[in-house]
Amino acid sequence: MFVAKKIFLTKGVGKHRERLTSFELALRNAGIQACNLVRVSSIFPPRCKLISRTTGLRMLQPGQVVFAVVAENATREPHRLIAASIGLALPSDRNMYGYLSEHHSFGETEEVAGEYAEELAAEMLATTLDVEFDPDRSWDEKKEIYRISNKIVRTMNITQSAVGDKRGLWSTVIACAIMVGEE
Repeated sequence: MFVAKKIFLTKGVGKHRERLTSFELALRNAGIQACNLVRVSSIFPPRCKLISRTTGLRMLQPGQVVFAVVAENATREPHRLIAASIGLALPSDRNMYGYLSEHHSFGETEEVAGEYAEELAAEMLATTLDVEFDPDRSWDEKKEIYRISNKIVRTMNITQSAVGDKRGLWSTVIACAIMVGEE
């Protein structure tokens, strides 16, 4: 049984006339091109440690099968704004699991897409922890409620956006949470 001991966040963008190659270039930009990614759903394991991208990339080996939560988007429409974002919400109790969320959008800035993904992860965790909140409140208001509850210790996001290439090349964006075991 594999349970990640460490997770790091990474992102990338790639542009090319071939869609698959633009995806490969986004993986290269994210530093994970030599791995075999297995997409998984969105649980941040109990007692798992969030580590830096630099530290995490050093733990990977070419050809390694890597479990990842992946957000991805692509366009070949000139000037079209795209984004891919991973949101993260961690409970204050490290023996409890947290949440990761994936968000893929068109027409949203990096900031808007990132906040949305972060809010998604926080809401999933809040409902698990029985933190009462009004879903119609603003993200800033909900963040304050989560902070006051002392049940959610941290929320964040990693987001990659891009504008579709003016010549019609494929533009691909990815954001990933990469899961690793102990080294």
